[in-house]
Amino acid sequence: MNNERARWTFFSNHAHVLFYLHSHPKDPLRRVASAVGITERAVQSIVADLEKSGYLRRTKVGRQNEYTIDGNAAPLRHPLEAHRSLDELLNWLQTTELVEGDLVEDLALENWTVGEHGSEV
Repeated sequence: MNNERARWTFFSNHAHVLFYLHSHPKDPLRRVASAVGITERAVQSIVADLEKSGYLRRTKVGRQNEYTIDGNAAPLRHPLEAHRSLDELLNWLQTTELVEGDLVEDLALENWTVGEHGSEV
């Protein structure tokens, strides 16, 4: 990846933390930070934001935390996506994962429509 492409991403750090915890709900925040590429303190702050907004629940299991995502707690925050739920986004992302080595793009795009503000999932 060249330096020009590495300067920005489509999703925020909040989204990256949420996506990671969706797939790895028992991982410690240190591992989340390493995977996302931000500090553990930044991950702690993001987790607190997501908990406060109702998207994420933290449960103590022994000495560890386990994270549960509530994808229907609230709509997505930006006005362009507010008509969609977090569950819809997470489900869409899951359909684009590799299945037996092949990307299942046709499943991910089957509900793709062009709306008033451009393309929508």
